[in-house]
Amino acid sequence: MDAEMMAAMGIAGFGKQTKKRQLDAARFDKAKRDVAPAPVPASAAVGEQGAGPSRSMGPPPLPQSAGPATESDNDQEAGPDASGPGSEGSAGEEPEFDPDEDFGPSGQPDLPEFPITHELLLKDHTKVVSALALDPSGARVLSGSHDYDCKLWDFGGMDQRCKPFKSWEPAESYHIHDLKYSPDGQRFLVISGTTQAKLYDRDGEEQATFIKGDPYIRDMKNTAGHVGELSSCAWHPKDSQTFITGSADSTIRIWDVENKRKQKTVIVVKSKERGARTKVTACGYSPDGRYIAGACLDGTLHLWKTNSNFVRPDMTVQEAHAKGTETGSLTFSVDGNSILTRGGDHTVKLWDVRSFRRPIVTRSDVFALYPTTNAIFSPDNKHIVTGAGASEKGGQGALLFLSRENLEVEKQLDVGATPVVVQWHPKINQIVAGLTDGTLCVLYSPQTSLNGAKLLLNKGPAKRPTIEDMSDAVAAPAIIIPGVTRDGEFTSGLPNKRKRDKDRQDPRKSRRPELPVTGPGRGGRVGASATQHVVQHLVRDTTRDEDVRAFQSSFLAVAVWFLPFVSHWAILVHQQWGVGSDDIYRDWVLFRSSCDILCYHEL
Repeated sequence: MDAEMMAAMGIAGFGKQTKKRQLDAARFDKAKRDVAPAPVPASAAVGEQGAGPSRSMGPPPLPQSAGPATESDNDQEAGPDASGPGSEGSAGEEPEFDPDEDFGPSGQPDLPEFPITHELLLKDHTKVVSALALDPSGARVLSGSHDYDCKLWDFGGMDQRCKPFKSWEPAESYHIHDLKYSPDGQRFLVISGTTQAKLYDRDGEEQATFIKGDPYIRDMKNTAGHVGELSSCAWHPKDSQTFITGSADSTIRIWDVENKRKQKTVIVVKSKERGARTKVTACGYSPDGRYIAGACLDGTLHLWKTNSNFVRPDMTVQEAHAKGTETGSLTFSVDGNSILTRGGDHTVKLWDVRSFRRPIVTRSDVFALYPTTNAIFSPDNKHIVTGAGASEKGGQGALLFLSRENLEVEKQLDVGATPVVVQWHPKINQIVAGLTDGTLCVLYSPQTSLNGAKLLLNKGPAKRPTIEDMSDAVAAPAIIIPGVTRDGEFTSGLPNKRKRDKDRQDPRKSRRPELPVTGPGRGGRVGASATQHVVQHLVRDTTRDEDVRAFQSSFLAVAVWFLPFVSHWAILVHQQWGVGSDDIYRDWVLFRSSCDILCYHEL
């Protein structure tokens, strides 16, 4: 039955019809980058050089342009650019990006090769963004800065103000060096300038602070934790319970998230320099978890097999980077055969694990301003992305897209400040860069990107406040009771009972107040100092601390037990020998009277 017949019969629809919100076809124009040239002519030039005339004749017969001719003609008159709003308006729905599908000049010439046509700026840090991480789903961004703050951003929960939903200081006045999400996305690690790594859950609640070692122990294998400043961390790609940390104490330690009191294994990195110690600046796992790689301050690059005893590295490259410079990042390719390093000597080097003696390709004119400057692979492993600073004062940094074969610059993008850390998420096909001015720059393309920064523009304009909204705001605030809904009904459910009981035991989630102090400084933090427990054990308890009544009771028990024997002995001495009978009798009377007095007081 078609729609016209149903409408004629009066049964076209039942109930209240929800009004569908129409999205503006030109909603992405405000976020479009206009400082750089359009990427379409560049891709067209590549297509003409590489594919010949057969590819240049590809765009006219595309089926999506063969729709309603009048509408497409009007849209082309409004915007001549092929990647502009005209092509979006002709399509009824947004095209979804498939990470496994090849895109760019080799696939469809009308799609941009890199998702850099539009941008979204997230400004909340006050200093350089030194660490950056995206969760596996691409819905949240975690950033760390030299302003000592960590911030959590949620694309789905943000409004037009683009502010983080949580901000905190993990280690007071220490810079944030590294951030990593676990493979399952349920927790993340925060590495700061301290000696202790911190573990947080997805919402930013602290779960564990791992122990620090004894700085007076010379042998690093005998310490329970790090004794030097932390520099980097990495999760096991297949085990969400295992991670590694690198430190300035010349060790890489393997940890279990369930044991924060001691690490599982210690990898001591030995240097050929005098002192045999060096700082581990970067570490990482291979995608299959078979190798652990570490880059050091003395310029060496080490590789260990995870099934070995870690006594000495399986592969080592001396002078991989300049001595005394910090290697900012160490990244494995998807196949695990290549390693990309970003050195503090302003170089980018690509290594092959199968021939681990010298780099395959080297580029030496990429200036690095900060030691945490990184380099990453693109999702298709065909390009390398890194940030480059200005070599002279007053210059402007840029984001470089390099070819993997020869590390030649294929695209240079100016983002306003020098990029320090860069992440390219494969699922949403968006690039997030942390800049020196504290800004997060999210680069995307409306055609090839999925969700992420596009969610903000898909929400449409903000709702205008009504009289009912204003009256609700003026009304008295609601009282929130745990376990009770807004209607006053108690929530009940067996699946959540165990979770509620577990949350009640957690002092943070249950918001339990501080326990009262039961003595002078005992059981709480009031009146306690760092040396109080030592002083308390220096002087033992004396008789001034003893209870007199307890001593009397113990003496009375002994006296009552001895009384029959003493009286019998006194009578026998008086009858047999008669020696000292008067003195013994007098002593016995005094002893008996003292026992009577004690019994009277005890009663």
